Order: sequence, then structure tokens, then C-alpha cells
Amino acid sequence: MSAVVTNNTISNKDFIDDDKGAFEYVEGDSEGVDLTPVASEYWVNLPESLQGLSVDELEQLEKRTKWKIDIRILPMLVYIYILNYLDRNNIATARLGGLEKELGLKGSEYQTAISILFVGYILMQIPSNMILNKLGRPALYMTVVMTLWGVISACCGAVQNYAGLVVVRFLLGWIEAGFFGSALYYLSMWYTRKELALRNSILYSGSLISSAVSGLIGLGILEGMEGVHGISAWRWLFIIEGAITVGSVPFAYVILPDKPSNTKFLSQQEKDMVMWKLTQEVGQADDDEKQSKGYYKDALLLALKDMKVWLVTGILSTLVAAAGVTNFFPSVVSTLGFNRKTTLGLTAPPYGIAVVATFIWARHADKTGERYFHVVIPLLLSMVSFIIAVATLSTAGRYFAMCMMVPSMYCAFTVILTWMSNCVPRPPLKRAISLSLMNCLANSTSIWNAYLYPSNDAPRYLKAFCCNIGFLAVSIILATILRIRISRLNKRIAQGTMNWWRELGNDGSHISPDFRYLK
Repeated sequence: MSAVVTNNTISNKDFIDDDKGAFEYVEGDSEGVDLTPVASEYWVNLPESLQGLSVDELEQLEKRTKWKIDIRILPMLVYIYILNYLDRNNIATARLGGLEKELGLKGSEYQTAISILFVGYILMQIPSNMILNKLGRPALYMTVVMTLWGVISACCGAVQNYAGLVVVRFLLGWIEAGFFGSALYYLSMWYTRKELALRNSILYSGSLISSAVSGLIGLGILEGMEGVHGISAWRWLFIIEGAITVGSVPFAYVILPDKPSNTKFLSQQEKDMVMWKLTQEVGQADDDEKQSKGYYKDALLLALKDMKVWLVTGILSTLVAAAGVTNFFPSVVSTLGFNRKTTLGLTAPPYGIAVVATFIWARHADKTGERYFHVVIPLLLSMVSFIIAVATLSTAGRYFAMCMMVPSMYCAFTVILTWMSNCVPRPPLKRAISLSLMNCLANSTSIWNAYLYPSNDAPRYLKAFCCNIGFLAVSIILATILRIRISRLNKRIAQGTMNWWRELGNDGSHISPDFRYLK
């Protein structure tokens, strides 16, 4: 045990722990210092810049540092993700504005235009995070990606036929792949495992906010820009939203820091606090020179051989397969029989509810450190929502189901994203590859599930919704298997029989003795 209280401060010296759990202080006057055994055990192995601080000062520094990071990083990441989703999914709004008719799309060509984006997205997922890890400049990398996808999205407004639409959509997916996986990896460089679920949910709120406002933005453009300068309103939709993305790049580059070790907006004490917290949790911070560079082949093999990686990937993949309904949400809502203006307005409330619900749910998941029930309960509610949507043609009943299916799916989604980082905390390159693999395979379901929603299946979309119920059931089964697997690994850690070479690629000597996988 280390840390001794000296004149109301903590330093890295030994103290004596008696049999009753109280501490006998070796030197100095501890009068007036409220240092409980729990607090003492937490503040150990402190870096030099933090050793002269009292427990109260350390706790205040920790809170202040976390707040500064939250304010600096999260709003900008959410804003970028809003733009990301607007540029990716505005094709659904453009469809209501006459895209299919003007480009002469027939049969399943619109579904193919939706699907082809995910082909490009999948192909670039793993290479993107490997490039990010090698470059070591996440702020630079994400803003370059942002510039490129904004330009490509604007180009969607210039396509003249089906072939042009497919090419541009493929390129858009190929470039956009560099953002979300990078953002998840980026957040895991700044926050501990028990802080991640809330931050990931805040990040993902960007997509939910985007989905909530996209219909309203689309409504304004479709109603007000038709024929301006001889250009169709749906083309203005792509041009305007792409231009907004490109125009936001300079702000993103200036605001986003790179890594805790080289950022300039934190003081040295604040940097040390971030690095110390990450090191205390799993023995090493991401900036450890040996770990951060790593060997790509070794890290890739560690990820591919890890059962936990495949189980989390399977849980997310089956959920994303069910969540394919969101790619067609305006079309699904249009089955309620309202006009275009009302339909686009009705797409907003389910996503607005989802923003609030995912925040509350993820915050509770972080506070409890529990993952399994925070995934399974929303999945069960999602199943109920699809059953209602299939079972009734009542307008009120179907819209209630829509308002339940979106929040419940995304409550589970944000916790699953965090579960991967919890299951693969180190080495960093293995975590980066695991996150990319998860996103890659999960989004592959969007290639084919678009074909489950032909327009002639409206209003029930019986085939799609029944499949979605089955997908969610499989997701629950896989989550149960993962919980069992994690319980066994935690038991091995407690018994000292854990095979760290298989998990980390090293002997695990840097791992904290208190480390356990979250289940």
C-alpha cells in the first residue's frame, strides 16, 4: 500500500494498515483530515505533481478536470455527429421531395442506394482506426474526414442518374467510416470505463438529435427551396447540409484536443490526473509508448481470438439489423396517412424522447457499473414495440409503438458500444481494432436489411417487423452468453488463474489487482 498523509497532503510513501482497517500515519499531523480507508486506497501511486495535494483538493481537481474535458470535447463531438447523420440520412427526406422520380429510380434501386453506403462504410472501418492509432492526432484526422464527407455529400445534389447516385453514396460511406469508430476510440482515451457509457450516450445523442431535426430541416428546404435558381429542392437539401459541414471544420479543428498527454487546454496537474486515473484502472494509460504503437498483426490476432469481441459484435449487429427501420422512418411514419408536412413533423418526437431516455439510461448504467440488464431490458421493450406495430392498424397504437421502438433500441445501443471498451480496455490498438470490427460487422446488416422494406409491404411491414423481433431475441441470447463469459473471467482473475497473454498480449503485470470486467 502506498500514500501517507503529511501535513494534510498525500505522498507516495508507505503507511501502515492495521487489522481493524484504520490507518496509523507514519509522519506528520493528520488532525482535521478526513481520510477514510476507501479514500486512502484510491489515491495511491500519484504522479509527482499531485503528491502535495490533500484528499479534498484531489477530489476537487478530479471533478474540475472532468468538467473541463466534458465541456471541451462533448459538445463539438455531438455537433459533428449531428452533421454526420444529416449528411448520411438526408436521402430519406430527399425521397419525399421527388428524388426517385427525377432520377428515374425503379424497383429496388432506391434500396440499393441506401445499402451501398454501408459497403463503403464497412471497407474503411478497420483501416480507419488503425490509421488513427498510427497517426496519433485524432483531432486532425477527424476534421480531415469531416471535410471530405461534407464535400461528397454536397455532390449528391449534382447527380443525374442512378449510377451517379450509387457512386457518390459509396464514397460517402467510405469516408464517413472514419468518424464514429474514431470518436468511440477517442473518448476511451479520455475517460475511465465507468465514465464511458454516459459519454458514449451523449455522443450518440448527436445521431438522435439529427434524426429528430432532419425532418424539420428537410421540411423547411423542401417547402421553401423548390425551383430556386432552377434547382430542385431535394438537391438543395444535399448542397446546403454538405456546405454546413465543410464550414464547421475550422471550429472543430481548433476546439478538439488530441490526447491527454499533449493537450494544451489542461494544466500539468490536470493532465496527470487524467493519465493517473486511466493507469489506476488497468495499469497503463493509452499514451504508454510501447502499448500505443503496438504491433498491428499481434493486436489484430488478439482481437480476432477474443470471444468477448465477437459476442459484443453479435449483440450490436443483431440490434442494428432491427434498427434498420430508422433508415426508412419517414416512410414508416407516412403509413399513418398524413400529408408530407405532418409526416416529417411526426418523425421528430420519437427521437426527442430517445435523446432524454438514452442520457438517463446511460447515466444509470455508469453509476451502477452494470451492463447486462441495461442492454436486455430495452431490447425487450423494443420487441414489444414491433409486436404492437404488427398487431394493429390503429393510428394511435402504431405511433405509440414508433415512439417506443426508437428510444428503447438506442438505450441498448449506447450501452453496448460502451461494453466493448469495457471488455477490451487494453492494449489500445486491440481496442481500436475491436471497435472498428464491431462497427464494421454491425453496419454490414444495413446492406441487406434495406430490402426488407419494399413500399408494397406498407403499412404493416409484416416481414420486416417479424424479422426485427427475431433479431432482438438473438441479441438477448448473445448478451446472456457474454455475461456468463465475463463472470467466468472475473472468477479466474480473483483466483489468479487468468491467462493475460490471451487477453492483453502480455503477462498482465501492469493490470490493477482490483480490475474486473463489467458485466
